[in-house]
Amino acid sequence: MTLVRSPLLALVGLAAIGLASLACGGRGEPWRIAKSDPATRRTAPAGAVLGGAGRYGSHAWLGIPFAKPPVGELRWRAPQPPERWAGVREALAFGAPCPQYASPFAGVDGRPGTIAGDEDCLTLDVWAPPFSPEDVPAGTARLPVMVWIHGGGNTIGTAAFYDGGNLAATHGVVVVAVQYRLGPLGWMRHEALRADAADDDERSGNFATLDLVRALEWVHDNIAAFGGDPGNVTIFGESAGGQNVYTLLLAPRAKGLFHRAISQSGGLWRSTPAQAEALADASPPGDAQSSGEILLRLLEQDGAGDRTAARAKLAGMRNEEIARMLRSKSASEILGAYTVQPSGMITMPKVFADGTVLPADDFDARFATADGWNRVPVILGTNRDENRLFLFPDPAHVRKLLWILPRFVDEKRTLATADHLSRMWKATGADGPAAAMRESERKVFVYRFDWDEEPTILGADLSKMLGASHGFEIPFVFGHFDLGRAANMIFTKHNLAGRESLSKVMMSYWAAFARNGDPGSGALGELPAWTAWDPSAPAAPKFIVFDTREGGGIRMASQTETPAQVIASVDTDPRLSTPAERCDVLRALADWGRGYTARQYAERSDCREYPLATVAAQ
Repeated sequence: MTLVRSPLLALVGLAAIGLASLACGGRGEPWRIAKSDPATRRTAPAGAVLGGAGRYGSHAWLGIPFAKPPVGELRWRAPQPPERWAGVREALAFGAPCPQYASPFAGVDGRPGTIAGDEDCLTLDVWAPPFSPEDVPAGTARLPVMVWIHGGGNTIGTAAFYDGGNLAATHGVVVVAVQYRLGPLGWMRHEALRADAADDDERSGNFATLDLVRALEWVHDNIAAFGGDPGNVTIFGESAGGQNVYTLLLAPRAKGLFHRAISQSGGLWRSTPAQAEALADASPPGDAQSSGEILLRLLEQDGAGDRTAARAKLAGMRNEEIARMLRSKSASEILGAYTVQPSGMITMPKVFADGTVLPADDFDARFATADGWNRVPVILGTNRDENRLFLFPDPAHVRKLLWILPRFVDEKRTLATADHLSRMWKATGADGPAAAMRESERKVFVYRFDWDEEPTILGADLSKMLGASHGFEIPFVFGHFDLGRAANMIFTKHNLAGRESLSKVMMSYWAAFARNGDPGSGALGELPAWTAWDPSAPAAPKFIVFDTREGGGIRMASQTETPAQVIASVDTDPRLSTPAERCDVLRALADWGRGYTARQYAERSDCREYPLATVAAQ
């Protein structure tokens, strides 16, 4: 991503990339509760807590710890329940973000390339309708609970981006947003860390997945104090958060801790233990940023010399020496050993198919079985134009006219590339898992988000450049569009009526699903019926489309996607007129690695003169 050269372009760029994470208050200091309110005092098993007024008439409690700080000897350990605190804890400010690279994608302030956050970050936030202490719902009157898991590639992000107050106050639910360890502090596998692990869970390396399980345990034990029903918990998340929803559906440790699940733009991405640990030149090869490779970089930084010398030094170290060295490093030193993307995200092995915390066999196949996953009603969905967001800052697709104004380099090629990538996301992130789950669970609901009513700004048609991009559904689900000055360039007075109407619809469906395990006709029964995935015939309804009346309205549709169909359609797309253009799109799909592999691309004889850009054909 190139550096912006004007305030205008900065705003347009931030409006685009910031919406992928959707900060609650834009850049600057995070929102906090102005003052505590005695009416918010709640006494839970974890301790007494005091919150205050939220922004939508709800009550809010921010920054509540659900685990001991994972620091020192607790780094790369399974999360431990916190000690009950004494007295009354004021919960008025969001917890610190977990360590990560500062980025407008994450809403974590700091100069690009610098590291922000704190390892003492395992906190959660609670929003609930306003009740006096004596009127908090109890027994059968308790409210559905919705636990939000933020996205950010599992390497950036913070719960402070999100505001559950409108959803809570409007629909009578309790919303919880959780934080979890990110990047190499959340996912790290190495034999030195396994040597003194307490159990197989801890040996897995899936520490962040275990954080999410621990958060759900906290909810189970404490949420009744806030009026929530621990027997009716919905997990929902977007992007990496949606991926984490899938992992919780597969994790034996999470069984019984939630009762519905919503994955927004998620997927079944994971790494093998070999990819996570082995050196890049081993057989089978590890990832370029495996724990083995990172150890060599850390030793080089400590003066071991070049890679060969570092490898020799590592070979002579005992496991306890390696573990001690790793735990002695600061979070900044650990993160600094990784190559980082302009977004702040780190491409690295994470979410390990370890055989204990997560299954070692095929995730997709398990969803087709009755006992291979935590069977609950599910909603799965993607956005029609997911990948346009990621092409927007790419100079190969969008140039900056006079260093200011974004313009397509080749509109047909860019839109074709984005369309095929986005269709593949639907195939692998929604349709494929839905078809598999439908083998054992009748309540499987799928959506596609189509809203694309962004304005044209100085000749830049953002409805084409961005459309229904990745992350754009989140403010509709939360009913929270006050995202700061940059986002206001997209969410304008011109599109206010349509998006607020669509937001009310989506909030209603989400709340109905949380309450009943079926979105039906919404919370009040007045919306078009959202029916379950019907596999009886190709033309049978499969998913609902979310759009304004001008975009075609709310409607059921049947057109599904498979990876094979997406690949075949590249060869027949009239927007791609040459072999080079077709291979460019196929190469993007192979580089992306979801539903189409580098090996499949390398085996195409017509694309051999157009080698893969970023991955090896393996």
